[in-house]
Amino acid sequence: MLELRRLRLLAEFARRGSIAATAAALGYTPSAVSQQLAALEREARVPLLDRTARSAELTDAGRRLAERAEEILGLVETAEAELSAQADAPSGRIVVTAFPTAAVAFAPALARSLGEHPGLTFVLRQTAPGAGIRQVQSGEVDIALIDDWTGKVPDQAPAALEFFHLRRDPLVLVVPVAHPMSDPDRPVDLERLREEPWMAAPPGEPSRQAVERLLDTVGGARPVPWEFEGLHTILSLVARGIGITAVPALALAAGDRGVAVRRIPECTLAREVYAVTRTASVRRPSVAVTLRAIYAAARDVRPATADPG
Repeated sequence: MLELRRLRLLAEFARRGSIAATAAALGYTPSAVSQQLAALEREARVPLLDRTARSAELTDAGRRLAERAEEILGLVETAEAELSAQADAPSGRIVVTAFPTAAVAFAPALARSLGEHPGLTFVLRQTAPGAGIRQVQSGEVDIALIDDWTGKVPDQAPAALEFFHLRRDPLVLVVPVAHPMSDPDRPVDLERLREEPWMAAPPGEPSRQAVERLLDTVGGARPVPWEFEGLHTILSLVARGIGITAVPALALAAGDRGVAVRRIPECTLAREVYAVTRTASVRRPSVAVTLRAIYAAARDVRPATADPG
């Protein structure tokens, strides 16, 4: 009899490609993962991994079983969801992971809404860029809040995942309140702002790439932004008059003082915000009620802007 827990490890190994990465994703030691996969091989009575001194990869039999494992685990989750759907009220532990600005923006509304369900234990975690989908797929979390600057993520994701669009989050200009461009009656002129001390996330971060594309629109050599980790760190520096920036509007949902926010004329740079969960778990009462709360939080949050229109 093949054990479900070991099948999950095999499916995760197929996604991650190494024992070390599988162990890190699921919170095990590499030794424990290796031992459990070896036990699964004994249960299956065929070699599932081709091991060398430095690496391991799936055999043909291992790949076939990993594909079946995904199907089996999906069927088990569907059965569990159908059973839990018979419950009168959502209960149990629900784990949501989110990119940092969404976690800060949505947390107050989620806490108020989900607090009405005493049988539900709600956990909200922040995650690194790109990790949310993997964590949902592996079962580490129930729902992930992700951002997509490319417009392609839902189309490229595994079929076993369900995407729920929450909102479009445009790039906005942020300056200190004492800055001349803080006046909402004054047109935003990016060319005049080129020589200002710009601040942005490190290279490779999506928000940094958006800032670079924005500055590209005014031509010429780009000023090199000062680099800081975390959009909230950048906003705090803008509030102190140290520089200016452009960030997704959702980053301002906490109501940062000392800054003025301006819409950028003719700027189409924006990210799409989604909630992602496994299709098999959508019917679980705990997941369903949390998705409704996330929808409401995304709809109700209102990042401030100085512009009236």
